[in-house]
Amino acid sequence: MAKKPEFKPILTDPTGKLPPRDTELEEVVLGACMLEKDAYMNVCDILVADSFYDPVNKKIFDAITTLGHNQKPIDMMTVTEQLRRDGTLEEVGGAVHIAELTARVYSSANLEYHASIVAQKYLARRLITFAAEVETKAYDESNDIEEILEVAESQLFDISQNQLKREVTQIDPVLTEAYEQIQNARNNESGLSGLETGYRDLDKMTSGWQNSDLIIIAARPAMGKTAFVLSMAKNMAVDYNTPIAIFTLEMSNVQLIKRLISNVCNLEGEKIKSGRLSHEEEERLNSKIRNIYGAPLYLDETPGLSISELRTKARRLVREKGVKLIMIDYLQLMNATGMKLGSREQEVSTISRSLKALAKELDIPIIALSQLNRSTESREDKRPVLSDLRESGAIEQDADIVCFIHRPEYYTRTAQDGEGNNIKGLAYLIVAKHRSGGVGDVKLHFISKFAKFENWEEGYEVMQETLAETTLKIESRMNRDENSIPSDFPDSIGIPSTPLPDNMMSPRDDVPF
Repeated sequence: MAKKPEFKPILTDPTGKLPPRDTELEEVVLGACMLEKDAYMNVCDILVADSFYDPVNKKIFDAITTLGHNQKPIDMMTVTEQLRRDGTLEEVGGAVHIAELTARVYSSANLEYHASIVAQKYLARRLITFAAEVETKAYDESNDIEEILEVAESQLFDISQNQLKREVTQIDPVLTEAYEQIQNARNNESGLSGLETGYRDLDKMTSGWQNSDLIIIAARPAMGKTAFVLSMAKNMAVDYNTPIAIFTLEMSNVQLIKRLISNVCNLEGEKIKSGRLSHEEEERLNSKIRNIYGAPLYLDETPGLSISELRTKARRLVREKGVKLIMIDYLQLMNATGMKLGSREQEVSTISRSLKALAKELDIPIIALSQLNRSTESREDKRPVLSDLRESGAIEQDADIVCFIHRPEYYTRTAQDGEGNNIKGLAYLIVAKHRSGGVGDVKLHFISKFAKFENWEEGYEVMQETLAETTLKIESRMNRDENSIPSDFPDSIGIPSTPLPDNMMSPRDDVPF
């Protein structure tokens, strides 16, 4: 007759402390699983085999799990038979020990509570092991401390995620919350339930960016991805005072802000970089740059940002700064440091899923820019489609909204299309996927010299306003002193010879600076 082997607890550290465990409660849980018909189904999402500290109990629960997965009855006899098939019956003490487990339990009424205690003990052991591993690596001075931090944070997040169990919710409280959101949207002057972007047709299609949504904005290089999110960030943070965080993996904070200054002040990017501004442009800079000061816009220029780093920073920004939207420029430059992945495609898939999970956790929209592959370049129709998303189909699956930026002028190299229509500055934001709404095209105006996007009707108005403002200041200076006219006038201030729409931009200035 087999006898249950004696198991001595393993010391967790040199101080003599024993790991958290309750082997008797483990046996009670096992006995209850074999005693009641549906007992296993009540604990299968709480416990795994590793939750059991005693190796014997672990092997028994393995057998119970096998039966449960195969939808077979779970009782003393079936578990004994499964252990025999696994070749571990004698190792756990034979059929006698299995019978003893069931004899100790009279009811499974408190089974879930007992199982949760076992799970908490397991979590405590994992944390102790995790801390010991981090301590060992930290003592080794040959290890890079930044890498240790990233791996540690990734592992800690994995531990915490595995413990998150969402309870089933009855419909009433969810229905109440949805009804309140509908009422709030109705009472809102803009009629939007989400965050207003400043682009009327886009807001109408999406009702504003919605909380917990992952939004992908993709385009080929030089289409203006960064220009678009910066224009949107300006609208939201400067005009509507919405707290926003931008993680820029491609440019420095100063480079990004120079582009924002160009956007807000309507100044050419090249002139901002060179500092060669006319007197009128200098006045415009000094006047309009004040609008940016104090804006709730937070920047992070960490290169090669990892998911674990983003998660930590995003939580802090939401908690401390009240950030309501996060933008990432761009997804393919991120990495999944600390995670063992076989290919770049798997890594991008992991990043995409993690961004969606983070959006749900923080309950805010997350916008991630993405590159497209070269398929569009080889097609006659240059409009992007979902299959053009680069490196991973998981991006398409995980995203709630997928938008593409398409500028026909970039491919035609002229101000007119094949039918003679004026396409100077024309840009389409193509909403190709919308999980909770319709899809379609949003018509925008791209002002290349200022690297900004405007509503289609307002694009030329911005150019005309800038032109009129500059002309007015020149006339004022001329009236004060006829000799004060700059020698390089009018070229230095960028006034076109004829104020027509087709002449409002440089002939081939369609690549954002």
